[in-house]
Parts: sequence; C-alpha cells; structure tokens
Amino acid sequence: MSRATDAAEKMARSQMNCAQSVLSVFCEELGLDKPTALKIALAFGAGMGRTGGICGAVTGAYMVLGMRPYSELSSPAEKKEKVYSQVKEFNRRFTALNKSIDCSDLLGCDLSKPDGLATARANKVFSTVCAKLVADAVNILEELS
Repeated sequence: MSRATDAAEKMARSQMNCAQSVLSVFCEELGLDKPTALKIALAFGAGMGRTGGICGAVTGAYMVLGMRPYSELSSPAEKKEKVYSQVKEFNRRFTALNKSIDCSDLLGCDLSKPDGLATARANKVFSTVCAKLVADAVNILEELS
C-alpha cells in the first residue's frame, strides 16, 4: 500500500485528523515515533484546531518538510531557506490541484461554526474530500523528497 493510500484511509476511517494522517506516514523516514507525531499534529486538523484556516493536510506537510534532514546543507540558515522554498513549491502544487490551501474554501463550509461542522459531517467531507486532500499532500511530499 502506498503512503498516500495509507494516509487517506486513516483519514477516511476517522482514525486521525488530516495533519496527523499526513505526518504519521512519514514517521519512520523522519525518525519520529508515531505517538509523538500524533501529539504534535493533534491541534492542526480541520484548518488549525477546527478554525477553518490552513488545511491540516497542508500543515502536516509543512511539519514533514521542516523535519526532513537536508543533510547536504550545513548551516541552519541554509536549511531554513530550503524548507521555505519547499513550502512555497508545495503550496504551488497543492493549489494547482485543489484551488486553495484554506480549509473552509476546500470544504465549502466553515468548520468553526456549528452549522458548518454539521454540514461537513452530513456530507461526509472528512472521509471523502479530506481523504483526497491528505493523499494529494502525501503525493506532493514524495515528489519533493
């Protein structure tokens, strides 16, 4: 099973939020134990703690990009520039596929409001739309590695 499929299935089965689903499939590569990864990414689901901000799949991807070793680079400044460049490219590719990196735009409802959350749940967007966004994020990360 591919990492993208694994992450999407975790999201679809509501085992993890979108940020956790993305970060969790890169744990081994990053030398990060899964329980710690799940704690780190917990607050970032549903657009940053269900505020409808930046998509959790996107923020999970940022975590992966920030944790990659970039061993060819020697200074912290070089690593920071590399990560910022990778984030910019990730955003470009994700937006090309999905038209936005904003959770509310991607889902068509505002998860920060009770009626928006109810709409999302009724329309099963977490197991459909979010699962696709998680898979897209993982696929882009694999292309950027």
